[in-house]
Amino acid sequence: MRADGVVLTRFGGPEVLDVTSIDIPEPGPGEVLVRVTAVSLNHLDLEIRAGVSRLPIDLPHVLGREVVGEVVAAADADSPWSAGDRVLVLPHVVCGRCRNCLTGAANICLRGWMPGIHGWGGNAELMIAPSRGIVAAPDLDPVITAALPISFGTAWRALHGTAHVSTGEWVVVAGAGGALGHACLQVAALAGARPIALVRDPARADFVRRCGAEEVVVTSEADWPERVRTITGSRGADVIVDHVGGANFEGSIRALADRGRLVVAGGHGGEFPQLDVVDVFRRELRILGVRSQRPDDIEAVLGLAVEGRLTPHIAETMALKDVRAAHDLVASRSTTGKVVLQP
Repeated sequence: MRADGVVLTRFGGPEVLDVTSIDIPEPGPGEVLVRVTAVSLNHLDLEIRAGVSRLPIDLPHVLGREVVGEVVAAADADSPWSAGDRVLVLPHVVCGRCRNCLTGAANICLRGWMPGIHGWGGNAELMIAPSRGIVAAPDLDPVITAALPISFGTAWRALHGTAHVSTGEWVVVAGAGGALGHACLQVAALAGARPIALVRDPARADFVRRCGAEEVVVTSEADWPERVRTITGSRGADVIVDHVGGANFEGSIRALADRGRLVVAGGHGGEFPQLDVVDVFRRELRILGVRSQRPDDIEAVLGLAVEGRLTPHIAETMALKDVRAAHDLVASRSTTGKVVLQP
């Protein structure tokens, strides 16, 4: 079976991305064939494309982790899925049996499978997905649905499953205008916390306030950690969600309250920051990592999105043929929210 798709045959810049006709195999046992209607773009897609993701990617490869579509066919006669079913492909299909899954850490499943990483993803008209790795799509626009699982699911895991945020706590969100950032602002506000948005560009202030930010701090201004301390009455932030890294990480340590929690969700601005360990142990700071989301996190945010209590912002919806321009747009960090492709 042939379909249009974007096959990565070498690592490099956006110029390595081309839409071409590719061979899609028939679904095997335990698999379904899905016709893609929307696929969200993530910074990890750019890192995989450039060959700097530190993930074991086999070429040729098809990117695309957040996929919404319709079932074309299921291999198993007793499959719960039928042609025409509207589905969401989970960005992390967990085994449910390893020690991590059995101890509440399914988001770091030891035998997990991720579309666009361990197998071909949704940057194509058609894709193969495990039957157990899809769920019924909510009654939302497919573009909106495709923007929810990773950003909002990870925000939910970061704030509820990792930081255990409480009502009234000051929560600082780095990169607040981006996909994960604007999700964290909404999740924090919904939890009754007091969100502070960190932005590089003052022009994003209105946007992040609409997403729930109580205060906005511009990181390009001198000594932004001191600004956070002033806002919080000199004590510092109870929780900081940092997916930027680099110099921002050092500032986050300074901006934390004693016994504050720094949740590290990425390092797109630098993966090897400086760390003063004396400050960490003297003030009993807690540095916590969060990787992706569990299926129940995605279930929670999908339900809240249907209720209108969480709303992903779509920066741009683009055709799959414009995938190079889409990668350039995300790399520019000039957008707010998510970029979504449609075959």
